[in-house]
Amino acid sequence: MKLDPTQMKDWQIAEAAEEQMKPVGQIAAELGLAAEELIPMGQNLAKVNFRKTWDRLQDMPTGKYVDVTAITPTPLGEGKTTTTLGLVQGLAKIGKKPVGAIRQPSSGPTFNIKGSAAGGGLAQCIPLAPFSLGLTGDIDKITNAHNLAMVALTARMQHERNYDDERLERIGIRRLNIDSATVQIKWAIDYCAQALRNITIGKGGKMDGMEMESGFQISVSSELMAILAVSKGLQDMRERIANMLLAYDVNGHEITAADLEVDGAMTALMAETLNPTLVQTIEGQPVFVHAGPFANIAIGQSSVIADMLGTRLGDYLITESGFGADIGYEKFWNLKCRYSKLTPDAVVIVATVRALKMHGGGPAVKPGKKLDDAYTQENLGMLEKGCANLIAHINTVKLSGVVPVVCINSFYTDTKAEHDLIRKIAVENGAKCAVSEHWLRGGEGAIELAEAVVEACSEKSNFSFLYDQNIPVLNRVEIIAKEIYGAAGVSWSTEALQKLNRYEKDYETHELGVCMVKTHLSLSHNPDFKGCPTGWVLPIRDVLVYKGAGFVVPVSGDIKLLPGTGSNPGFRRIDVDTETGKVTGLF
Repeated sequence: MKLDPTQMKDWQIAEAAEEQMKPVGQIAAELGLAAEELIPMGQNLAKVNFRKTWDRLQDMPTGKYVDVTAITPTPLGEGKTTTTLGLVQGLAKIGKKPVGAIRQPSSGPTFNIKGSAAGGGLAQCIPLAPFSLGLTGDIDKITNAHNLAMVALTARMQHERNYDDERLERIGIRRLNIDSATVQIKWAIDYCAQALRNITIGKGGKMDGMEMESGFQISVSSELMAILAVSKGLQDMRERIANMLLAYDVNGHEITAADLEVDGAMTALMAETLNPTLVQTIEGQPVFVHAGPFANIAIGQSSVIADMLGTRLGDYLITESGFGADIGYEKFWNLKCRYSKLTPDAVVIVATVRALKMHGGGPAVKPGKKLDDAYTQENLGMLEKGCANLIAHINTVKLSGVVPVVCINSFYTDTKAEHDLIRKIAVENGAKCAVSEHWLRGGEGAIELAEAVVEACSEKSNFSFLYDQNIPVLNRVEIIAKEIYGAAGVSWSTEALQKLNRYEKDYETHELGVCMVKTHLSLSHNPDFKGCPTGWVLPIRDVLVYKGAGFVVPVSGDIKLLPGTGSNPGFRRIDVDTETGKVTGLF
């Protein structure tokens, strides 16, 4: 059966491809995994036993390491995961041994407007339905471990209110005097559910908990997801969970998961999440799925563990970082690479004619709405103006000392003149460039991109971090704002400065990495500022601390921990064929 993405939906392509997919044991064997290193999860899925595999591979030489990032996207996304998988397929076409590493999709976007993050067209990973609907349960385990922390916290507050010191001493617990106004986390749910952002809990009597303001956050925004992304083993994960900051006491002292004696149970729930899941592209190449999205507030990367394994098992490890180079690649560069000790040999910047036209003054792009004709008709003036955004992202990658490769993710409505213009501007600004038709033609359509990446990887990398980790957080934020976002400066709210000053008195906090929070829809903090805005000031309104993950988190703009479900969500089109049991409608 010929797979034609212009005539078939993604789920139809996946369904057809799955009829010819390799057994997961074959994928593992071709990758070089031993049978005892695989944890089967059915015929087509397996986890990889990290501890056993790493014990064998840790002294092996590393393959080439490539990150896939993007320009500032439209709200529809510009096909970064699709490009990651297309590049894996393209490298295989030219005789390389590639491995992919992507993030596990959240149910929130899957059932909402963004889709399942499995790629698209002829550059997908399969099996699609399990991938999109919970996979091997990592996000469920994160949700449960996160909510267990909230159970421990709220129950402790109730018992300390109801029991005197003598009763607490008989039970064997000390009074923590938790200040309910300083609770740092919310409950977790893996959906976009705006009605749960702000709630009141503890209503009823004294046995129903303490009445207090609370709410929910999406599971993938949990600090536990960030901990999974950066952990290098079970001991590391255990220590990070113990250090999670959950609240403060009435005197301003930290209350951690270890203080509540819940850290061990949380780790027990999380232990199996350390093992990445093995899937495959529709052309039969191996892909690790590990950790999750939400790069505008969390680290938003596939895991350090997946990269550690993939660089030992393949010639090329192709990983992706969330959103554009200003957010995802900056965190990959200055956070993830510090943790993993790996440095990239090349960085792919995904660009589309659609997004560049938006940055050049095109009409608003809104999910669920028909694209304006401006995006399907040639307009070189609008496109050239929008390339200012592409140049900014090229300069970000060059600042890290790595060769940038611009991938023009081709849409069938693009024209040759539009591609030629983008290529000219990319090359003039120090990047390699390739047009890729992986969505339309799979690996065959990504050969030009694969060859450009191989060429970039053969050149010497002068990778270096953007800032010294030991300088104050205030200075690190200013460097990121000016050098990466193009801001004229940074302003701090009184509350943010007070928090930062308190945190920096603690030497442990001073040593934490900086994980910025801002919109992904602009280089600035304002999603309406398109292109490459100048002369603006980055406002920091709050500062959070994720001590377990190892981050200080400066917050700019209005970023919600729990997205909302739109008026035309994807779940309206997802169903099951009751004759075959196959899921339909995924995208």
